[in-house]
Amino acid sequence: ENVDPQNTAFLLRKAWTLYSVTPLYRFHRARLRDYARLLSAFIAAEKQKGLAVEVGVELDIKVAVSSLADLRGSEQDQAAVLVQLSLRSQASSRNSEDKLVWSGWFCSVYGDDLSENVPEDFTCLPLFLTHGAESYTSMVGSWFQKTFDCCFRRLAISPLNLSWMVAMWAGCKLDRAASAMELVFSMPHLSQPLDISYAIHPEDAKALWDTVQKMPGEITQEEVDVFMDCLYAHFHRHFKIHLSAAKLVKISTAVVSAHCDGIVKILQSQYLPGVLMLLTELAISQIQ
Repeated sequence: ENVDPQNTAFLLRKAWTLYSVTPLYRFHRARLRDYARLLSAFIAAEKQKGLAVEVGVELDIKVAVSSLADLRGSEQDQAAVLVQLSLRSQASSRNSEDKLVWSGWFCSVYGDDLSENVPEDFTCLPLFLTHGAESYTSMVGSWFQKTFDCCFRRLAISPLNLSWMVAMWAGCKLDRAASAMELVFSMPHLSQPLDISYAIHPEDAKALWDTVQKMPGEITQEEVDVFMDCLYAHFHRHFKIHLSAAKLVKISTAVVSAHCDGIVKILQSQYLPGVLMLLTELAISQIQ
C-alpha cells in the first residue's frame, strides 16, 4: 500500500527472471557505493578474460547500487537493493545518457519466516529478479556469491503456484478495461510438442471466482482447486479435452503474467506488493 508508483514504474511490464538467494553475510547498506565500485572492477576483470565481450568492441560498464526503500512488506523486511549496469556513452557530449543494459534487484516482501531465524550478521533478501543478458547475471551473481557467501538458484514456478496466481487475481478490480485471462497448457507424452491456449474474458473469470470465494480477502487451496476444476469442466464440455491431464506452463492476467521457467512480468503497480509477497514466499520455500 505504501509503494510509490513513480518510484517503481521501471519495474513494470518487463520480463524478470527469478532467483532465490540465501541470506547475505556481512552485507552493509551504508557501503552500497563501495559495492558498486568493487562490482565494476570485477566485471572489468571478467571482461578481460574474454567473457561477454563482442569481438572488436570495448565495453565500458558503469555500475550503480541503490536502495528501494518502498519495496518491503513488514518492518522486519530489509529494503530492496537495486543493481544497474549501464554502458557509458562514448559521445563527446557530457549530456548524453548512459545506456542501461542490465538490471537486477533483491527484495523481501513479508519474508519474516526467513529473517526471524538468522543471526544478526545476515541480511535476508531471498528474491532476486533480473532483466538483461544472462552473461551479466552470471557475473553479478558470481560477485555477490563470493563477496557475501550466499547462493543463487533459478526459481521455477510450479503449475500449482501458477493456478494460485490465476485465482488470486481473477477477481481483482482494475481502473481500466482488462485483457483476457489466458492459460497455456503443454500436452505431455506426444511425439510433437503441443500447447493449448485457453482465454477467458476477465468479467467471466471474476464472476466465476466470486461464486467460488467464501471469504473476501482470503484464499484457500480448496477454492483454487474448485476454480480451476470449473475452468477445466467448461473447456472439456466444448472441446472434449481434459486439461487436468496437461501441464499448466504459463498464465496471463491483468495483474501479472508468469511462465513455469520462472519468468514474470508485473503489469499493475497497485498489485506489486501482492505479487512480490507470493514470489518471496516461493523463494524462501526453495531456500528452506
